[in-house]
Amino acid sequence: MDKRRVLRFGARTQLRRRHDPAPPDHHRHGPPDRDDAVAILLALASPELEVLGITAVAGNVPLRLTERNARILCEIAGRTDIPVFAGCDAPLARPLVTAEHVHGKTGLDGPALPDPTLPLQERHAVDYLIETLRSEPAGSITLCPLGPLTNIAAMLQRAPDVAPRIREIVLMGGAYFEVGNITPTAEFNIFVDPEAAAIVFGAGVPLVVMPLDVTHKAVTDRARVARFREMGTRIGELVEEWMDFFERFDREKYGSEGAPLHDPCVIAYLLNPDLFLGRHINVEIETEGRFTTGMTVADWWRVSDRTPNALFMRDLDADGFFALPDRTDRAALRRRHPPGCGTCPGAPALRRSRPGQARGSVTMKRLPCPSSLSMRKRPRCRFTICFTMARPSPVPPFSRERWLSTR
Repeated sequence: MDKRRVLRFGARTQLRRRHDPAPPDHHRHGPPDRDDAVAILLALASPELEVLGITAVAGNVPLRLTERNARILCEIAGRTDIPVFAGCDAPLARPLVTAEHVHGKTGLDGPALPDPTLPLQERHAVDYLIETLRSEPAGSITLCPLGPLTNIAAMLQRAPDVAPRIREIVLMGGAYFEVGNITPTAEFNIFVDPEAAAIVFGAGVPLVVMPLDVTHKAVTDRARVARFREMGTRIGELVEEWMDFFERFDREKYGSEGAPLHDPCVIAYLLNPDLFLGRHINVEIETEGRFTTGMTVADWWRVSDRTPNALFMRDLDADGFFALPDRTDRAALRRRHPPGCGTCPGAPALRRSRPGQARGSVTMKRLPCPSSLSMRKRPRCRFTICFTMARPSPVPPFSRERWLSTR
C-alpha cells in the first residue's frame, strides 16, 4: 500500500506512511477537546500513520486553549517530535461561537493535566500548510479537519494554487438525517464558520465527510469505555476519565447510554475505510438562512442536477470501530521500547476472541515486550492532523465509494 502523508489542523497531527515513494500528506484542522483528543491519540498510536504536524484553530474553546491542548496531547503520547502550529483565532466573517457548555472551560476538563513544555511553533498554521503543500509532491497531502474549516479556507483564499495539490480532505462536520446539534439545522463545526465551509466544499478538492449521521453511531457504553482502562496504560485511563465527563452531557441531551466519538471517525476512516458506508453526492453550505445558517444541504436522494462534490458517510461498523484501539495499544508499546530492550516486564495486549465468541469480545493475555516480537511491518500513512486526519488511499478517492441501499 502507498504511503500517505497527513497534515492536521487545529491542534491536529501530520502522519506519513513508510515505504511510500510519493506519500500523500494529511492535514487536520480544529480545536482539541475530548473526542479530538481520542482521535489524536489514536493517530499517534497507529503504526500505519506517521504524524507530520498539528495545526490548531479556534472552535469548541478559544485558540489559546486549543493549541495548548494539542501540545499536552503530544506529550501524553510521548510524541514531542510533532510540531504544533496555531492558526486562525476567529471565523472568516462572523464572531466566534464556542462550546464550553459541552467540553468544559479548557476543552479537556476532567483529569488534571500538567502544563505543556513542548514549544508552540512560530509560523502561522496557514503559512505552514501552504509551504508544505507547495514543497511536497502534488497529490501526496491529505487534509483532515476535525473542527471549523477556517484555516483550510484561509489557505485556499491566500494560495489557490495549492488546491490541485491536495490529494483529499477527510473531515468531521455537517449532518443530513441527524440535522443539527448546535441549532435545529446545523452541526457545530460547520455552523461556527459556514463561509469557510462553503469555500472548502466549493474548492473542487476530493472530500470525504463524516457527518453526525455516522458519528452518532460511534456511541460509547460502559463496556466499551471499560476497555480503554483494560489497556493498562495512562492513556487508556485518561480516555476513560474523559468519556465519563463527556457522557454526562449526551446522556442528558439525547438520553443515550454513552457519548458519540465524532472526530475519531476521521482517523478510523484512514485506518479502515471499509468500516464506513456512504454516497458520492452534492453538498452545499447555507450561509444566509434565517434559521438554517450552517446547514449542510446534502442531496442524498439526488433530486438536483448539482455536481457531486463529497463522499458523504451515513453508516459504520461500530464493533469494528471500537476494536481499533485494541491493536494500536500494542503498537504504541512497541515503539516505546527499543528492539531487545530486555527491561520490559511485559505489557497487556487485547487479543481478538476465538471463533464462536461474541463479536467484539476480547481476551487479555500478558505478552513479552512488543519490541522483541517478530511483527510484520505495515506501510505507514503520512499526514498532518489539523484536528482533522486522513489516510492513504490505494485507489483514487471516489472510486472507493460504497452505496447504501435505500431501504
